[in-house]
Amino acid sequence: MNWDKEAIFKALGDSTRRLMLDELSEQNEQTLYELTVRLIMKHDLAISRQAIAKHLSVLEAAGLVTSERKGKYRVIVFIREPLKNLLKGWID
Repeated sequence: MNWDKEAIFKALGDSTRRLMLDELSEQNEQTLYELTVRLIMKHDLAISRQAIAKHLSVLEAAGLVTSERKGKYRVIVFIREPLKNLLKGWID
């Protein structure tokens, strides 16, 4: 699959989005509420769930996250393949 490199770099260009990916890489499959709490508690961010949802839409457009319905919750999943593919050309 060929991912949009510009969208990936745009997504990674924001420190909040990088923190979100850090949290998802540490504990994948989190709800929006869980991710918000982790960002506020661990990183002392003053951010709303709505702001995080906007950041998630950028990450989703870049193919770095997806969301799945699990019961009554929407769970956010980190997709590592676009990053692996992007770096593979420079590292190999």
